[in-house]
Amino acid sequence: MSHPPASPGPAGTGPPGAGAPVLGVDSGGSGLRVALGRVGLPGALSTTVCAEPVRTGPGGIDAGHLLDQLLPAARELLARAAVSAPDDAPTGEIAALAIGAAGMATLGERLRAELPGALADALGVRRLALAADAVTAYAGAVGQRPGAVVAGGTGMIALGTDLTEWHRADGWGHLLGDSGGGAWIGRAGLDAAMRAHDGRRGGSPALLDRLRAVFGPAEALPGLLYPRSDRPAVLASFAPEVAACAGADPVAAGILRAAAGHIAEAAAAVCPAAARATTAGQDGEAGGVGEVALTGGLFRMGDPLLLPLREELARLLPGARVTSAAGDPLTGALRIACALAAGDLRLPRHPTMLFVPREHETGQPVGTTVRDEPRTE
Repeated sequence: MSHPPASPGPAGTGPPGAGAPVLGVDSGGSGLRVALGRVGLPGALSTTVCAEPVRTGPGGIDAGHLLDQLLPAARELLARAAVSAPDDAPTGEIAALAIGAAGMATLGERLRAELPGALADALGVRRLALAADAVTAYAGAVGQRPGAVVAGGTGMIALGTDLTEWHRADGWGHLLGDSGGGAWIGRAGLDAAMRAHDGRRGGSPALLDRLRAVFGPAEALPGLLYPRSDRPAVLASFAPEVAACAGADPVAAGILRAAAGHIAEAAAAVCPAAARATTAGQDGEAGGVGEVALTGGLFRMGDPLLLPLREELARLLPGARVTSAAGDPLTGALRIACALAAGDLRLPRHPTMLFVPREHETGQPVGTTVRDEPRTE
């Protein structure tokens, strides 16, 4: 498949017209998802899923394995769109592509090195953004406004921006952090169950009953858990049991209150001190002050977690608006692609968090900061 020579990139060309095709990609532990959209139109026109997760090896995320899945999926979506598109819809090369990947910040070196050239050759992509999955979660949840997002699932990470730099809290994995996430809650619930089994203080007979129902005899749990390579997921699988017991069991309720405290502290650490949308209606959304969006499967636990979490957020961030995410990380990747194609990507650039290769090559200003340390403002 031949393509015209590479253009000078976004710095040297005008943005494509409304309706030009864009692609968003979300690569995570459950596989690869790809969405096709058009510049100026909200949402995805169509999506497809590749069920095999992209491999990670000694060199980081395997760029070749990602391409092996992405390229057929992208061509399928483009072919499907060409059949159903109105006669006046723009056709041709992809105006922009954004990829959000779990592990991009620490394991994405091969993606940043290999994908720009490979995607230009295979699909004619000239505008590309490579983002950490926390960034696409932010874009899906908040858009391009200042604010913060808490992404909770098996783990937990908070990410905020004032549109100048990124602020990150937690997301350090189940051994070093992810405090308040699914694995943290599940482990705390199993600890309380084992305390009840031993007759130690802080035990929960209700959670011990649930442990036995889910895993079998309590004394056999170490042998079931410790050899597993997917221990965080196994721990997180017990978190819904904690939530189910919380209404009648004070120990389970206390675990969720503690989780809510950890989550709220992470959100407070990253929320911009004066987060304000510059105008109402950016991205078709209303402006606001100090928005904190919650996204991810953790929050499907509902009131047992959300009620104490909202109380903690109101205490730590009294001016914040707590919202449910407007979209997921795939939505966020598509939003980034649309904004990049239109020349209106306002989220801070960063070499590992949000990398735009053409801007980097042409010397356009890019951000270089992700602040992990406590802030005093």
